[in-house]
Amino acid sequence: MRFTIERLRTLVLVAGVLLVIALGLFLGAAKFRNRFIRKDLPQKLGLNIQEEANGFVYTHEVRGHILYRIRASKQIQLKREGKVFLQLHDVNIELFAEDGSRVDRIAGDEFEYDPNSGIAKAVGPVEITLMKPTVAPAIAPKAAANHSLTSKQKNSPLASAAHSVASGEIKVKTSGLIFDRNTAQASTVERVEFTVTEGGGSAMGANYDAHDGLLVLDHAVRLQIQRGSAPVSMSAQHAVFERNDQVCDLEGASVRYRSDVSTAEDAKIYFRDDGSAEHLVAEKGFQLETAAGGRLAAPTGTLNFDEHNQPLHGHLQGGVTIDSDSKGRKIHGTSPTMDLAFASQGVLRGVHLERGVEIVSDDEMASARGLLHTHRVWKSPVADMAFRNAGKGKVEPATIHGIEGVTVAATSQLGNLPAAPEKLTADDVTGEFGANGALTKLIGHGNTSITETTATGAKETMSGDDLEAHLAAAGNTKQRSRGAAGGEMQIETATMDGNVVLTEQPPAKAGVEQAVMRATAGHADYDSAGQWLHLTDGPGVTDGGLELSSEKLNVSQESGDAVAQGNVKATWAGEAPGTRRDKGGTGSLNANFGAQGPTHVVAARAELKHSTGAATFRGNVRLWQQGNSVTAPVIELDRTKQTLVAETTSARSPVQVVMVSTTAAVPGAGDSQRQKEPSVISVRGGDLKYSSAERKAVMRAGVTGRVISSTTEATTYSNELELTLLPPGNHAGKDGAAAQVDRMTSTGRVEISSGGRRGTGEQLVYTGDTGNYVLTGTAAAPPKLTDPAHGTVTGQALIFNSRDDSVSIEGEGRKTTTITTAPK
Repeated sequence: MRFTIERLRTLVLVAGVLLVIALGLFLGAAKFRNRFIRKDLPQKLGLNIQEEANGFVYTHEVRGHILYRIRASKQIQLKREGKVFLQLHDVNIELFAEDGSRVDRIAGDEFEYDPNSGIAKAVGPVEITLMKPTVAPAIAPKAAANHSLTSKQKNSPLASAAHSVASGEIKVKTSGLIFDRNTAQASTVERVEFTVTEGGGSAMGANYDAHDGLLVLDHAVRLQIQRGSAPVSMSAQHAVFERNDQVCDLEGASVRYRSDVSTAEDAKIYFRDDGSAEHLVAEKGFQLETAAGGRLAAPTGTLNFDEHNQPLHGHLQGGVTIDSDSKGRKIHGTSPTMDLAFASQGVLRGVHLERGVEIVSDDEMASARGLLHTHRVWKSPVADMAFRNAGKGKVEPATIHGIEGVTVAATSQLGNLPAAPEKLTADDVTGEFGANGALTKLIGHGNTSITETTATGAKETMSGDDLEAHLAAAGNTKQRSRGAAGGEMQIETATMDGNVVLTEQPPAKAGVEQAVMRATAGHADYDSAGQWLHLTDGPGVTDGGLELSSEKLNVSQESGDAVAQGNVKATWAGEAPGTRRDKGGTGSLNANFGAQGPTHVVAARAELKHSTGAATFRGNVRLWQQGNSVTAPVIELDRTKQTLVAETTSARSPVQVVMVSTTAAVPGAGDSQRQKEPSVISVRGGDLKYSSAERKAVMRAGVTGRVISSTTEATTYSNELELTLLPPGNHAGKDGAAAQVDRMTSTGRVEISSGGRRGTGEQLVYTGDTGNYVLTGTAAAPPKLTDPAHGTVTGQALIFNSRDDSVSIEGEGRKTTTITTAPK
């Protein structure tokens, strides 16, 4: 296969392969040595010599076409040590193409040839000019040196460059050139220099074997050409070009373009017949470094080129490493293999990593609160990265896509504060990058979850089917998320769909596990501005013994608090055994309201405080536990303090309480029946406070003006009413169904009416054990009882017995007088 001059020029223009440029020197030398290969050259030269001023011209023609012409100012035959030498001075050799146009020229001050040994030497410097004006480079096959450009072509950089190269020359300078006709080898140990239109280069020492088509550049190989407005510098410790196989082998190769440097210990470049680069193989270590602090390395790599010498795709293997250190961000990535894809003009467009990808980044960012350090680790079996044009010949990452199980772990530390680890996992994750390679968006599909351990030791997790998160711009530290949906990934907004679950596990205290808050929904939205997670599509929350559902549920990522809106339904079944919420003892902290079993609430809105266990319900609230119930505009439950508070701001919507006592008698029934039928106590007022620990409820009049209590026996009006319950147990009803009312005390302007009787006083005490109502007053205003049949009576205390309808009066000396017995 003949390596033509036009192929050589194409390599210089497009591939920038300096070795092939230097080949021109030896191709010219090989053609030149053909003129001296015969021992009878002097006689042959003499046959066609035409005397000129001080020299001669030798022309060799075949079928009327001149193949070469040799000019010399003087020919001298020398005899040295019994040997005959031929010496030519001021030599100029021209080689011609088949159409007769000149192609190459070789010029030297002095050449010496030994016919006996077959060795020709150039004494002094040699200049070789290679050109081929009738053949265009492969990159622009229609370009020709002998044709002028149109105005449109002049404005085309590609056409202009192609025309320039087609019309240009390759000039080579060296000295000490030696050619051995017996071995067909030409060599020099001196410096070889060459220049082209786009640049030039050099090498120290060279050898060319014409029989094997092997060119060797010994060492210190250099080339610098112009690519656009930027120079390309190339160097190698040693270079070998195999003409027959069209292969160039480089040792210790290095290429510098702009501020980027690539190196390879051993590189092979394979060429097409037209001289364009087709394939590159790098072994024993490949590395690319950028001025921005980037580094790409692999033990072996390959790169394929198109017919215009632009890279198409590449493959690195054996353990690829990626490193970057720029603007406070350090990145280290590893992958067993990497595939690279290029767009037009050789611009990198994507890389494919597989068989275990890991990318580690460390960021440091100054803020008003101190230095923030964030450590992130991406792990996935497979990852794809896409790049976009960043201007000025650079690219930047556009997206990263991992599949088959992706984990993104991060640990953040602000100043000397404790580190806060977090982790994102999903079957499929896509990340989008903004300017300067900053991650701006994360999209997860399949088994997606974000887990964070806060500085206090609480573990927060949000999971679902699909996640889309938008991240804050670098440097925005004003709104840093602290919860599972935000963490130190700086999530500004996020959306999660399908089987959404949010959990918060507080750290154990004194070895005791704390209650876990768990929220569920079909859809969730997160906004870092308020650090709230908005749950819709059937949301619900479980917090210790509380289960709550609503149309909308908002959960704070900072505090764990929750706000439920629309058709709120809640149930307390008691805390899980062995858990605790307060600083007191362990056990069941039920929202108990005088009975046993779960407590239920319905409302329009609910507000839950995770740290205290308090829950506030608003809007037509109704709470009930078995037969006991409370209705009010607002009800607040504190499971830590085991209290209930009900309030109203309007007399039209009073607080209403219904209590069921199993042991009270029913007037008019037999004794056995009296003990079995429950007694219902109904109370209305302005505000209610109940303590489960004290088993006491206090109702005050508030905005309603009066507290009204009703039983089957009597109706009472007062400013305040207090109910005291016996604890559940032996005093409860069947199967613990309801507790007995131990005492009911009404105070302040008390009025009682029962069966036509009407009493007034300052205090009325009902005792469940005896069934007696005791009405008292003050010294100035003693209690009074008005009976339609007996008139009005008074005393220090008026006692009404609900079991036999008798009324007794206590006066001085605590004497009791029964004034009436009137069974109903």
